[in-house]
Amino acid sequence: MSDAAQPTAAEVRAAADAVKAAIDHHLAAVERRSGDDDPAVYDAFNALAAAAEVYDELLYDRHDEVTPFEIPGAEDSLPPYSGPEEPNALSVLIRRDYAVVEPQRLLAQAQRLADVEADDREGEGAAVVGGSVHAALGVLFGEYEADEIASRHAEFGLEEGDSTLWVAAAEELPEPGEWLGAPFDDADPQLVVCRFDVSAVFDDDDDLDEELGGLARGRS
Repeated sequence: MSDAAQPTAAEVRAAADAVKAAIDHHLAAVERRSGDDDPAVYDAFNALAAAAEVYDELLYDRHDEVTPFEIPGAEDSLPPYSGPEEPNALSVLIRRDYAVVEPQRLLAQAQRLADVEADDREGEGAAVVGGSVHAALGVLFGEYEADEIASRHAEFGLEEGDSTLWVAAAEELPEPGEWLGAPFDDADPQLVVCRFDVSAVFDDDDDLDEELGGLARGRS
């Protein structure tokens, strides 16, 4: 950036003052909050995030320096909850990603399971997994619950990727079979009561926090 385009010291100072004011406003909103999903707290949070981002950019442009913290923006947080105050039903939406890092281990485990199942059926021929990872995954997920696979993934030659769990409120249960063809199409972030995310990007944030003593937080 050229010297002519750099922000002035006064602009950086004004941005710092804006962050201080946003912190005070956010604290006041938290102290007056009417519930876990108070829209005033949500708005104050996003205002603080925006002010911090502006300050960080101006500080870097003017002084080649960064702040020791990061506040996620609105796109990283849930919108205000707009579901029923006392839900009569709930949906638990789970996604877990895995990489097949040891296909031979996966194939061997799946064939062992297929052989055991054949023995239990008293002499019926076992399914032949062969070299098909597709078939092996079918055997594995047909035998074990998803939670057990999550706890034993390395045993099956899998490596964990990102995962997320959303708990969404509802007035009543859908009709049986209604959503089985597209189970996540009706997921509405405004009905999410709580959310739990696991990702390597958060590990990177934690390392930065330890080095700099800053605070990174998101809303769920």
